[in-house]
Amino acid sequence: MLSIITNYFPNLTPTQIEQFKQLQGLYEHWNAQINVISRKDIESLYEKHVLHSLGIAKVMEFKPNTKIMDVGCGGGFPGIPLAILFPECKFHLVDSIGKK
Repeated sequence: MLSIITNYFPNLTPTQIEQFKQLQGLYEHWNAQINVISRKDIESLYEKHVLHSLGIAKVMEFKPNTKIMDVGCGGGFPGIPLAILFPECKFHLVDSIGKK
């Protein structure tokens, strides 16, 4: 399912590809414990969550060292995928639910 990301973002580095690959297993693991995202959405993680989170990158690019705060990130979207895509930026994810 990672191919849906690489189709839209063909210039990913090997490190970014590996990080995106790891998301499925990480979200499955944590979702079983604390319900990070809807259980019915876990099978379409890359399409419904990761790709949608990266949509902003098709219209704007964050400059290196930009500081971005994702308030109300819930399960880490869009912050985590954007942090992978823009590793030279500083992301701070905030949510009122402490377990996430």
